[in-house]
Formats: sequence, C-alpha cells, structure tokens
Amino acid sequence: MVVHNPNNWHWVDKNCIGWAREYFGEKLTKLNTGDVNGKFAEIASVSSVEGDCEVNQRKGKAISLFDLKVVLLIKGHVEDLPFDGSINVPEVAFDSEESDYQFEISIYKETTKLNEVKPVIREKLLPQLRTVFQNFGKDLLAVHASDIQVPESQVKSKFTRANASTTSSSSATPASTPKPAPTTATKSSAPTTSGANRSSLHLEPTFNVPAIELYRTFLYKPLIMAWSRGSLQSATPGDQLKTGDQFDLFGGNVTSKLLECKEPTRLVFEWRLKEWSEKVVSKLVMEFHESQEYHETKLQVSWSGIPVGEEDRVRGNFEEYYVRSIKLTFGFGAVL
Repeated sequence: MVVHNPNNWHWVDKNCIGWAREYFGEKLTKLNTGDVNGKFAEIASVSSVEGDCEVNQRKGKAISLFDLKVVLLIKGHVEDLPFDGSINVPEVAFDSEESDYQFEISIYKETTKLNEVKPVIREKLLPQLRTVFQNFGKDLLAVHASDIQVPESQVKSKFTRANASTTSSSSATPASTPKPAPTTATKSSAPTTSGANRSSLHLEPTFNVPAIELYRTFLYKPLIMAWSRGSLQSATPGDQLKTGDQFDLFGGNVTSKLLECKEPTRLVFEWRLKEWSEKVVSKLVMEFHESQEYHETKLQVSWSGIPVGEEDRVRGNFEEYYVRSIKLTFGFGAVL
C-alpha cells in the first residue's frame, strides 16, 4: 500500500477484515481443553468473522478500530460419545476488556450426558480465547500500522513524530502473526462482484420438531409455498425439489438452486437476491442436528459468498421470512 501523506498528518484507513479472518483461523483452530476425566473439546474451525476491522492513522498516531462477531465450530467427546457444536462470541471490540467477552456454547444433538463438557469448556478453553482476543488489537497494529504511515525519516513534524513514538511503544510486537491478506485502503458497504469482497454468516435457529420434518419444509414444494406465502416458480414438475432444480421465491426477489440433499441431515443451495449482480451467487449450507432427548432440531446455517455490506439484510430476511415464518406456519417453536 503506497501512502502519500506528508508528515503523517491526514486521516488514512486500511480495511483489515480479511487479515482478521486469517489471524483467528491460525490462532484459534486446534486450541483445546485437554482431556479432563474423559471430556475433551477443541476448536475445529472458524465458521465466520463478521463486522468491521480497520487500522487508522492521523497526526502521526495509528489506532485500531474493530467490532467483530466470531463464531467457532467445536468438536470433541464425552467418554465414548463424540459431539459437534459451536461457540458464538457476539462482540470482540477494540475497547473490550478481558472480562467483557461473552460466550454462547452450543452442543449439537444435545443430551444431558454431552452437556457435561460445557463446564470443562468454560474452565479450560474460554481463558485461551480471551487471551487471543486481547492480543488481537496489538498484533493488528504491529502488522498494519506501518502500511498507512510514511517512514519516520520523511516526517519533519515533531508533533507527529512524537505521536508515532507513542503508538510504537504501546504496541507489543507479536511473536507470530499470519501473512497479511490483500486489503483495501477504504471501507465500502456496497456490494461488488469482486471475489475479495465477500462475507459469511453463521446462524443456529432451533425448531421443536424432528429433523426429517424440518428438512422436508425446505424440499417439498407445497410446504415451501405455505411458509413463503406465495408461489414457487420452478421449471421442474413434481412436488419435491431435486438436485439441480432452480426456483424463485417471494415474487422473484430470491433465486435459488438445490445443489445437494442428504436426508435428513444436509441441504445445500445457491442463493441470490434479485438486486445483486448476476455474477454474485452465495452458497447456503443447512445441516440438521436433532436432539431426541430434548425433542428439537438445531439448524446449523453456514452461508458464504455474501457481498460485503449485505450481511445484515441477508440475516434479517432469513430470520424473518424463513425461520419465523416456518415456526408460525407449522408450529415448530416459539416466536419472539
């Protein structure tokens, strides 16, 4: 990144959300609890990192501004019972203290026995996550601050040189940080067709119904028309969608295509809004986790390829027109 900023005086910002995703992927994956009386859990992957992450510079002082939501996928076992789940961290912010972080632990196909691992996760794994989150801001500045400032040798202002020294002394040099991903110098909320400007979402709504019944509401045309409250425009005859079928919902405002179906555990769709460029297609993966003990199914939604700036609209539409509507139509759970 080339900076033309005499004496480091003007405001310059760098979007680092791509680097943040890479950073958390490296730092968090494989962190684990160790074996505690037959109970074990580890971070399997980083499912999504949403929000804003920037490094800014003005008057010689570099600062980091970020407000992120992080979702981690976990796996492990309780004695001989394996499990999968997630940890949702609603806010990782530039001004968060170590005690501020909140963690929502979810065990898929939940049972009383599997829930015994939650105290172990809280005691052994969450402190490790807090440490990584607390170091993130310092590592972010250490890697990216120099990209938005001209070299100190070119700065003649004593004021900005002093600010730069303050920033440098307050930022610890990280022992190891991932190689920076390509980033841009300005933040944009508008969707684009560039592959680099994509985001992802992770949702986990719960329905009080067996997995097979929930699975069918996304596959059988009469059920889809019931919860979408409209016609389903599809060129393929029959009452059930088949792999490769393309269809329109909500008066043509949503176009989707069924890519994969594995009854009753997994569905994969292409999905796009009418307003998006024809080149923009997101991927919607649904995995169905039924807890027979608690008589409910957790729907794990992993959504990738969403244009940056469209995340809130996509999330809101899914929660309102899919989740809430299905619950109201079929009585599959409480509606808030």
